[in-house]
Amino acid sequence: MTAHGSGSHADAQPRDSDAPYLVGRGIADATGGVAEAGMMGYAKPDQRTSGIHTRQRARSFVIQDRETDDRVLLIVMDSAMIFDSERQAVLKGLKERYGDLYGEENVMITATHSHAGPGGGSHHALYNVTTMGFREETFRATTEGMLKSVAQAHEDLAPSSLKLTHGELHNASVNRSKEAFDSNPSEDRDFFPEGIDPQTSLLRIEREGRPVGVINWFPTHNTSMTNTNTLISGDNKGYAALHWEREVEKVDYHADGPPKFVAAFAQTNTGDLSPNLDLAPPEELPAKEFENTAKVGERQYEAAAKQLDDPGRALTGGVDSRLTHVDFSDVEVSPEFTGDGQTHRTCGAMYGTAAAAGSTEDGPALPVFQEGENPFFDWISHSILYNASPELKECQSPKGVLLPLGEMNKIMPWMQEELPVQLLRIGDLHLIGVANEVSIVSGLRLRRTVAEITGSDVKDVLVAGHSNAYGHYLTTPEEYDKQQYEGGSTMFGRWQLPAIEQTAADLATRMRDGRPSPDGPKPPDLSDKQIIRPPGVVLDSPPLGRKFGDVLTQPEASYGTGQRASAVFAGAHPNNGLQHGGTYLTVERKDGERWARVADDGDWSTRFEWKRRGVSASHTTLSWDIPADTEPGEYRIRYNGHAKSLTGTVTPIEGTSDSFTVEGS
Repeated sequence: MTAHGSGSHADAQPRDSDAPYLVGRGIADATGGVAEAGMMGYAKPDQRTSGIHTRQRARSFVIQDRETDDRVLLIVMDSAMIFDSERQAVLKGLKERYGDLYGEENVMITATHSHAGPGGGSHHALYNVTTMGFREETFRATTEGMLKSVAQAHEDLAPSSLKLTHGELHNASVNRSKEAFDSNPSEDRDFFPEGIDPQTSLLRIEREGRPVGVINWFPTHNTSMTNTNTLISGDNKGYAALHWEREVEKVDYHADGPPKFVAAFAQTNTGDLSPNLDLAPPEELPAKEFENTAKVGERQYEAAAKQLDDPGRALTGGVDSRLTHVDFSDVEVSPEFTGDGQTHRTCGAMYGTAAAAGSTEDGPALPVFQEGENPFFDWISHSILYNASPELKECQSPKGVLLPLGEMNKIMPWMQEELPVQLLRIGDLHLIGVANEVSIVSGLRLRRTVAEITGSDVKDVLVAGHSNAYGHYLTTPEEYDKQQYEGGSTMFGRWQLPAIEQTAADLATRMRDGRPSPDGPKPPDLSDKQIIRPPGVVLDSPPLGRKFGDVLTQPEASYGTGQRASAVFAGAHPNNGLQHGGTYLTVERKDGERWARVADDGDWSTRFEWKRRGVSASHTTLSWDIPADTEPGEYRIRYNGHAKSLTGTVTPIEGTSDSFTVEGS
């Protein structure tokens, strides 16, 4: 792995007192339910958390124009989606702490789209099916973690310069829906000759000529970890961030005060791009999922870090923001955006049969369904639904309908239909914030629309997918007609992309002309309508004849680098205390008379794995893959947790393994 330094630009930089921006950076632990929580992303009911490989983190950046005091806030969260429930809670918390400084218009919350985290944080039923309802511990972990990262960034505000660079990365993504991509016109396909979007963009934050933080945008699904994995992980984008922060910049996540360096790896138009580079059958992927995660993550890091050698373009011109809400169940789309010279309408959300198949290249969902044609359900849709409603046919055909979510919303809230669309400007950089997983050609059309209005280079206009809410996929009308997984998951029908283009064009025009944006129909607060809640931990007890923290299996007496050291402890349910700001696992090296921490459960080299034994006992396995550069010496593994008594009292527990030696390589 190449370590790119961060001090090579000092001679070319202006003094910080001349910098046009105040910028703050923050990072906080936001890890949700560590055990027995349904995981979010693959819609696989038996995929439930059983420990941690790497922790989920929230990274925040406040950027303020020193001349006008206008500011924007970007939060990048290691999770599959950002739900409106979470956004509402974060905005409420920001209002309580900072008044009107941060509101829905100038705050963008975006997800890295890792499928290796716990779910249950949504207030809409569709997303809580695999989690057995709303899960308070994950919701609080996510929202409080984001707020803590913002608090750090707010306090860290200091004069800073911003540099924007672009590069290309060709070996970290592949188009998993080539048939749909190839249905687009040549002027779109020719922009992406390999069927991928290789652009990797880096916004770097510099103080005294040194980078102190970066935000990278590159499109690839954050799904290197498969639907058989049950350990929490930031996946390939989490690896890229962790590697840059921990291994290159030596950031201590437990240190007090502002972070030394923050690296966020955000998504763009990733809808049809997979990190499964060989498009191997999903059943072959679990054996290599950790290897693949590191490989694709390292390539994103390398491509981003390489741009530090590019002097880049200094951003100037302040910041700006616009946001509106649109009820996408009923949008009239003008001929300017439909592509056929006619007016069309969107309609209520419909979950397609192709969506139920899942992405067959990365992780199939329900085996009864397939991408493309599903003859039985297609027959029902075309013979009954579309005959009964020509308007529905004009909107949703040729989709085979499985769940009429728009109609189901009349009974209870299944899916959000009033979705936010946002436009942020940071100097010359424009971010189009949409709630969708956007195909690369859909993203290109949005980028071209905004670039034409703002007079920007299309490279400087990025789609910030997975932002502010979740509205499933977004395909072009041509891709939609193929009804691959992505088209079946484009909920509001064939004209959804033109409707969002129309909205983005309006926001760009208003931003250019200095006019405010309309609020639009805001989604309701559904926090008081969460009825189904899974039970919490009832009781912990150690195995018979043991006490909490006892070592059931000791490590070997010695190891070499590249080997795995492990110990099994009599533990307790990890959801009793999520150890934010702490760790379940510590690897320590003897240094004279003291033991010094060398790794914890936030490091790539460690794994924290939990298993229930019997009714209330827990076996906790802590392991450490000893890195090649580990110093020879004496080491041990420590466990920290919390146990719950029958009366509900939660008390700390701990245990320490025997020491072992690590031999030199």
